Amino acid sequence: MIEGWEWDETLFAGTAAYYERGRLPYAPGLADAIAGALRPDRRGRLLDVGCGPGIVALTLAHLFDEVVGVDPDHGMITEAEQRAAKEGVAGKTAWLQLRAEELPAGLGAIDAAVFAQSFHWMDQPRVAATVRDMLRPGGVLLHVSDQKDDPGGPAGPPHPPVPQPEIDALVRSWLGPVRRAGRGSLPQGTPGGEEAVFAAAGFTGPQHLAIPGGQPLERTIDDIVASVFSMSFAAPHLFGDRLPDFETELRELLRTASPEGRFSVRQPGAEVYVWGR
Repeated sequence: MIEGWEWDETLFAGTAAYYERGRLPYAPGLADAIAGALRPDRRGRLLDVGCGPGIVALTLAHLFDEVVGVDPDHGMITEAEQRAAKEGVAGKTAWLQLRAEELPAGLGAIDAAVFAQSFHWMDQPRVAATVRDMLRPGGVLLHVSDQKDDPGGPAGPPHPPVPQPEIDALVRSWLGPVRRAGRGSLPQGTPGGEEAVFAAAGFTGPQHLAIPGGQPLERTIDDIVASVFSMSFAAPHLFGDRLPDFETELRELLRTASPEGRFSVRQPGAEVYVWGR
């Protein structure tokens, strides 16, 4: 686990309702790239560990016979269930509120597991070893993230860029200079080094998939506010009864940056590391 920090159930409390609107979508072509890396004769079961509101699990649902998403946050599981029903795949999906450290939780064998920007919150060696044991022979682990060297950032005209440094400074002015995380804080951020963890757990590979981004996107003030509140370090509960005042100040900052209330950004690329059992 992260040194000096202990997980608690408030880590993402209140953020689930902001995810779909606030978070930028994964790069187009993510599902197609993953489909190309899977065995054509293997559909089976997908396990999304730290599934959040089900965004990645539902993006990949058509590739599998069954999808199981697990997340410790009740709000995330509720959002995932609602999204699955809306998309007409409730019958082939299951959503369970539990921590990754509680796996295998009687779930049985799986054909693929996916971690989409969630692995850094977990007891990494323990979870990696457990998931490897759950995978059937020939199964894969998919580690998904935005590209670190993508062409994202400001998209130029017709709208101004999102004033991210000013937003970050505003959050710090309200919550303090050290990144918040549930009831604790993360002075050093979250750990990396996932490749070494997966290799030590007995996975082979990885195969690296790069999915390009760069498409121009338009974001509104409401989108940016949702983006802020979708983050663990600015989860709504951290502001307590001061939340309305913080949101007012955030919106004023955004209106100053873009009086018309529109911002231009670029779609970030995505990358997937495909590990074999």
